[in-house]
Amino acid sequence: MGLPGAITVRRGAPAGRHRPKKLTTEQGPRFVIRHHVTHSDHYDLSLEIDGMLVCWVIPRSPSTDPKDKRMALRTEDRPVQYATFEAARGVIVWDHGSYANMTGHAMIKGLERGHLWFHLHGRTLRGCYALTRIREGEDETWLLTKRNDAVHHGDADARPKLGLSQPESVLSGGKFDNSS
Repeated sequence: MGLPGAITVRRGAPAGRHRPKKLTTEQGPRFVIRHHVTHSDHYDLSLEIDGMLVCWVIPRSPSTDPKDKRMALRTEDRPVQYATFEAARGVIVWDHGSYANMTGHAMIKGLERGHLWFHLHGRTLRGCYALTRIREGEDETWLLTKRNDAVHHGDADARPKLGLSQPESVLSGGKFDNSS
């Protein structure tokens, strides 16, 4: 599963430098967004569902604007220990925190039905988001959208500018090392 010619979805155990830090989950299950600059610049969104990290590759940074839609390509599930993975070159934890299920039924059921609605409590992202499956099969594709809510509602100028404004890890404070 992946974006042909643009993103290579890595299989197997994470390689690279792993910084073992605990992500707190006092408020609910965890989420993590990693930023990759290796091969092609993209983000990975992972939601903890039934003891696993369910993962999507997002070619551009998540948006705080409800008008924006982000393609999200479903990838392999990962063990929860993968949540703190960062690599020496080009992979950082861009955001993390907990989320609340807003779907109205278990998240695993929403995953099967193709619609997830959740409220993020992150260091960078906050508010309600939805993932909606638009294509099934080997290239399973979803759309990630910000829902209209009290967080970042209204004036676009009041919303945080994401992406390059958040170039460092929220776990380690490390920045990308793109040297060869």
